[in-house]
Amino acid sequence: MTFVFLTILLSLFGLFNLFGINQDLFWKQLINIIFAFLIFFILKKFSFNFFKINSRFFYLFFLSLLILSFIIGVEIKGSKRWIDFGFFSFQSSEFLKPFFILFLSDYLSKKNIFENDLFVLFKTFIYFFIPFFIIFKQPDLANSLTYLTIFLVLVFFSKINKKYFFYIISFFIFILPFVFFILKPYQKARVLSFLNPYFDTKGASYNIIQSIITIGSGGFLGKGLGFGTQSKLNFLPENTTDFAFASLVEQFGFFGGGIVIFIYSLLIFFIFKKILYYFFEKNEDSYDKFLFCLGICSYIVFQFFVNVGMNMGIMPVAGVALPFISYGGSAIMSLMISLALLP
Repeated sequence: MTFVFLTILLSLFGLFNLFGINQDLFWKQLINIIFAFLIFFILKKFSFNFFKINSRFFYLFFLSLLILSFIIGVEIKGSKRWIDFGFFSFQSSEFLKPFFILFLSDYLSKKNIFENDLFVLFKTFIYFFIPFFIIFKQPDLANSLTYLTIFLVLVFFSKINKKYFFYIISFFIFILPFVFFILKPYQKARVLSFLNPYFDTKGASYNIIQSIITIGSGGFLGKGLGFGTQSKLNFLPENTTDFAFASLVEQFGFFGGGIVIFIYSLLIFFIFKKILYYFFEKNEDSYDKFLFCLGICSYIVFQFFVNVGMNMGIMPVAGVALPFISYGGSAIMSLMISLALLP
């Protein structure tokens, strides 16, 4: 129940933040959160072994939906990430995350696959690369980087020979300069704006500059609910999603932002306790649980640090949502599914 209490606190901060900016989104997100918690309690009725046994099915099912969304999905702001059901826009890349982690952790924990580490690594890479490539081409750089982080963490802590892991890292370092040239123009501009925040103050750098101004304008106690002029008057773009943390600090100040960071720290701490428990447990069957908890932790930690970092101008703008705070139904449901599956 600790996870439930902490996620409720974070969700409440997200809801109050939305209420002060856009009350229509507040009611929509409230419905999203109610459904997310219903899903959480339903999934908690099933054992971890049930999902483990069916991990391949869940992975292939949501991967199919990801491919379908890329083909026939609704295009919003140049990205095809959603399947529109009328009452709900389904973002398959979000729903795939927990089952991608579940499937990889189950596969990498099998005892009989490590006769050939290179072959295992190749298959694992294929399982990762298919969704990664589709998400990257949507385009959705933020989610593709989340999948990459999860993949690297799971491979590093698996039983695969570590020299192969460093081969992968070397490969990604080698191709990194070339990746810049295949990015979309707006993505290139985001990278350049991070390196030089004032090279295009009315264009690519505008978001970072406004985010820093918004955080600074909140002071210690904030301007109060609904009185955040930077976010309320839309000087700060994407104030309910990518830059939700900045708009939250403007309304609730450094004090409110500090409380939110403290709650995240507690959530990560309790997940980390599970990781350590399954790591030291003298039971071979607990290895998949160790990898799964590790994958979920890397998912939440990555998005938390990148989002807060880009809001403060110390990381490039990558469009990463802040877990439980940023507006979005698929994201909150994916997070609650992830926590529900924790053994």
